[in-house]
This record gives sequence, structure tokens and C-alpha cells, in this order.
Amino acid sequence: MIQKILITVAGLGKCEEMLKMLMEIPSIQQANVTVLHVVPPQVTADAMSAKLEEGGKILASAIKNLNLDPSKVNARLKQGDPKDTVCQVADEEGSDLIIMGSRGLKRLESILENSVSQYVFQLTSRPMLLVKDDVYVKRINRIMVPIDKSNTAKSALGQALSLLRDIKGGQLVLVHINPDKKKAQEISTSNAEQDPVLAPAIAEAKKQGVAYRCITSSGNPAEEICRLAEESNVDLLVLGSPERRPSIAQSLPDLDRLLGRSISDYVRVYANCPVLLARTSA
Repeated sequence: MIQKILITVAGLGKCEEMLKMLMEIPSIQQANVTVLHVVPPQVTADAMSAKLEEGGKILASAIKNLNLDPSKVNARLKQGDPKDTVCQVADEEGSDLIIMGSRGLKRLESILENSVSQYVFQLTSRPMLLVKDDVYVKRINRIMVPIDKSNTAKSALGQALSLLRDIKGGQLVLVHINPDKKKAQEISTSNAEQDPVLAPAIAEAKKQGVAYRCITSSGNPAEEICRLAEESNVDLLVLGSPERRPSIAQSLPDLDRLLGRSISDYVRVYANCPVLLARTSA
């Protein structure tokens, strides 16, 4: 259940649009929201003073735009490295969800250009909702969840169902991508409900009274997820993103993700809709 949301704002408005759509869902409406703007180090005191003043205006504008219950909003203007500060504030606030903007930088670009969202994605264990600068934020009605037998897929399913339970006319799109093309061909989309991998998710959707449709496919999972999300015109993609590193290395970036070899990293960059990464331990 999402009770504490951390949203980072930078004056672009995309994250605010996303939160406003989330706030239309009854289960989210009682959440406490921390609105964060981070001012990075400046060369001179005058420059810092100017940036802090600008940051204060960005915060005020975002809060006015969100139009939330003032008793449930906490505005925070922080100085420091944005990458570290977002993680720090999320831990301080005990955030159940981090909403961040993303430029959708690809692989090494995100390292070389010092991407804040990429860094936070690597290091936080908290669910993240990434909103690319070039995506169109829509009212949440159709949510896609890629399903396999992993615990992270179960976590993503639970997150999606918790949202859809309160959305009138909402639909869950369950997707199973089988790397074995021969087995995938045995179960076409027309009879996808017979896919045994989707069976537990279907049962849970029925139990919670959530409408659903099923899709089966084959091929590269990351590419297929992005293709099917666009083809199905989904409003939100909820994807399990496991923490795969041993605890001793959890303060270090995951090189597989940094180099773009993980499904979640590919989807984060290429999906044409907002992506909620449900984080669980592997």
C-alpha cells in the first residue's frame, strides 16, 4: 500500500502530471506527499543564493499545481548532490514510492551525462515511477504487467492490482513472453488464458474483481515488453526489478544495469509510457 510518496520536481511538470493522475485513484488519495527540489553545489555564494530562490519558486509552483491537501504535503528544498540527496530523503521519509523524471538516456549515455534517475534507480530498494520527458501522461486506466515465475513479477502484479481495484473500468494487461518460440506458438494470444504461467495472476485478478486480458508472445523480453506496451496503448507499465547484488555491494551501481543488459534498464529507456519499477529482493 502506498502511504508515503516522494516526488522530485525540476520545473518541467511531467512528474506533477503523473502524481495528479495517481491522486485520482482512491487508494492513493490519503497518501502523504513529500515534494523535493534539490539545488546542486554552486561555485559562489551568490550563485547558490540565486539557485535556492529559484528552487523555492519551483517548489511553490509545483505544490500549487498539484492542489493537494496542505496537511498531507511536505515541501523540502535541499542542497547537495541530487543523486545522493534523493536516496537520502527517500530513506528519511520512509517513502513507499519515488516519482522522478527521466530523460530516457541510453546505457552509457546515462553514465557519461551523470543521470540522476539512473543513479537512484541503481541504488534505491524502493519502488520508482519514472516519467520520461517525451511521454504523454494519461489518466491511468490500463496497466500492463509482464509475468513470469519470479517474486518480482508477483510484486509488480500486487502493485498493479492495488491500483486497479479502485479504478472504474480499469483493465489489467497480463503479458507472458516465452523465449522458446515453439512453446509460445502452442499458446496464441487468442487462447492466452490457457498459459500456465499466467494462471496464478489470472486467479488473483479474478479474486480481486479486476478486469483483465492476456497476451502471450516470444522473442527478446525487453523489446517485446516495449512493443506490446505501445501496441496495447497502456497508461502505465509495472515491471518487477530485482535487487541482484549481494548486500555487501548494494551501495555500488549494478554494472549489468549500467551497461543496459537488464530488462528493466531497457524498458526504462525505451517504453513509451510511464514505468513503475517494483523493487524486491531476488
